[in-house]
Amino acid sequence: MPLAIILFSVFGVVCFTLIGIFSSKQESKPQELISRALGQGEMAVEEDIRPLSERMFRPMLHQFAHLLTRWAPKGKREQTIAKLSAAGLSAQWEDSEWNGLKYALSVLLSLLLFGIFSFMDTGLLIRLEMGIIGFLIGYLFPNSWLKAKAKQRQKEIQHKLPDVLDLLTVSVEAGLGFDAALLKVVEKQKGVLAEEFLRVLQEIKMGRPRREALRDLARRNKPAEDLSNVVASLVQADQLGISIGGVLRNQALQIRQKQRQRAEEKAQKAPIKMMIPLVFFVFPSIFIIVLGPAVIQIIDMLR
Repeated sequence: MPLAIILFSVFGVVCFTLIGIFSSKQESKPQELISRALGQGEMAVEEDIRPLSERMFRPMLHQFAHLLTRWAPKGKREQTIAKLSAAGLSAQWEDSEWNGLKYALSVLLSLLLFGIFSFMDTGLLIRLEMGIIGFLIGYLFPNSWLKAKAKQRQKEIQHKLPDVLDLLTVSVEAGLGFDAALLKVVEKQKGVLAEEFLRVLQEIKMGRPRREALRDLARRNKPAEDLSNVVASLVQADQLGISIGGVLRNQALQIRQKQRQRAEEKAQKAPIKMMIPLVFFVFPSIFIIVLGPAVIQIIDMLR
């Protein structure tokens, strides 16, 4: 019993730490973010008001991660970095920290389940099986959560991209430069695309070429094919000296057409997906209601 209590307490502390780390990102006001992108923010010395999980447990996790992932293959690290970038977590998590989190969570869940079933006086085989199940859950759950977050982020980008392109088109055709049009998007829009364009503005303000900043934008959001196509068109237009307004307008029309085609494809798949619940759940009930009385009468007549 003391072992189970200790393991449960350690698991609770780790969960509290992870919640604090994930929620430690402070949301800044839009005007503050815009001023920072333009280099107009005031430099102020503030006290370190980060939570305890960020000041104490995050360095511990960092050391533990580097200790465990020192011999990790390079290809695996690149895949982890790509997944974190697709989920929008590359600025908050390093690949080694994320892998260390998976290993730590796997070990803790394994020990926790092993301790709980030891307290229940079960057999050694069952305890080992529960420990293995806990290890697999702790290792696979972060990957599943990361994949779901990346998919949700990709859907948000695809949904808001046409409206953002319309705003960019109107701003450019009204006489604004491309950077000023991006700033207008950051002011008027909210969400993933506004944050990404704000990062592009910050990189351009720091002296990075616009083409490289846009290519990096497409690289960070590689699963979003529509955004990659838009960035490729903008880079090509910048290289060839083509009007950016016309390129943006054509891209917005093409993306809306693709979205309409995706919606039609989903509508065509709907009847096929409906066949499974109809065949296994709806049709048997209908057959019982319609044919049941007739079958009962036939059986009575045969008797």
